[in-house]
Amino acid sequence: MARCAACNRTSPRISEALAICLKCIRRHPSAALLQVKKAHERIRTIEGLPADPPADPEGLPCRLCVNQCRIPENQSGYCGLRQNQAGRLTGVSEHYGKLSWYQDPLPTNCVGDWVCAGGTGAGYPQFAHCRGSQVGRSNLAVFFLACSFNCLFCQNWHFKKEALRRPAVSLQKLAEDVDRRVSCICYFGGDPSPQLPFSLEASRIAREIKPDRILRICWETNGSMAPELLERIMETAVDSGGCIKFDLKAWDETLHVALTGVTNRWTLSNFKRAGAAIFLRPEPPPLIASTLLVPGYIDTAEVRSIADFIASVHPDIPYSLLAFHPGYHMSDMPLTSRNQANACQAAARAAGLTRVRIGNRQLLV
Repeated sequence: MARCAACNRTSPRISEALAICLKCIRRHPSAALLQVKKAHERIRTIEGLPADPPADPEGLPCRLCVNQCRIPENQSGYCGLRQNQAGRLTGVSEHYGKLSWYQDPLPTNCVGDWVCAGGTGAGYPQFAHCRGSQVGRSNLAVFFLACSFNCLFCQNWHFKKEALRRPAVSLQKLAEDVDRRVSCICYFGGDPSPQLPFSLEASRIAREIKPDRILRICWETNGSMAPELLERIMETAVDSGGCIKFDLKAWDETLHVALTGVTNRWTLSNFKRAGAAIFLRPEPPPLIASTLLVPGYIDTAEVRSIADFIASVHPDIPYSLLAFHPGYHMSDMPLTSRNQANACQAAARAAGLTRVRIGNRQLLV
């Protein structure tokens, strides 16, 4: 049971790593930001990553994501991937990336499988081989070993250490594994944002090998990429029958910073921009949203605000509410309760969303 450093209240729904409760985050945002900044600095120092996005006026600029790093010589950007070596950005590029991948048989546990072509056959025959689940086909699941955020509840946090020791891989090597069974590629992580140029080039090569085949391209992301990169991945997703899955972690900006270390301004702006794709190709849906129901922090009020925002873009955007599993620096938090999940689903529907689903139901208590 942790104690809030602001109000001195103890509760099992207060993260020991953050040491601040949701009520104080909302009532006293300025003081809360000082508290959470210390928490993220401590954690990132342990991981050997920059405490904040570097902002050296003389540093090399990296403009791929919200952090807009200016990297000093012999140091790395916030994601830890790119280094300034003798005035050149090194580490990863359009042609080499830090990643791993595997073939995941369809139907899979993808966030969007309940509405996408791979899980439902939506868009048949242009984007799916048959009606219903694409049994016998597979998804090439591509995991990027870096992230533009610092989520305290990260389920895949091991990538932070793995990225440092794993050599970069060529995009040709990735494209070679797109065999006849693969009908979709999904980029996730970590997050694809710091390596979007690589994913775009790999997708181009994979699609050009057999231009007439079905090969959907999807990205699962925190949405923090530069807007011009968002435009490029949306074009690829729409044209191929894929989708962009935005993880909308919080609506309140201070709460978002508390949970992830980074503002959500670019994420929300990019989501709104991506909404234009719905009118280009309604089915299968090119844009999907999800939110992790972190006990004590993501409550019905937060979900209602997120859902109001999604509905303002388009009420038919599919929205998944995901059950939380304790891990990383929030391993002291409880599982999501069934009552919380049901209340959040009702709040999202009350906001006008037509497609709302509770995912990871097996984790609910």
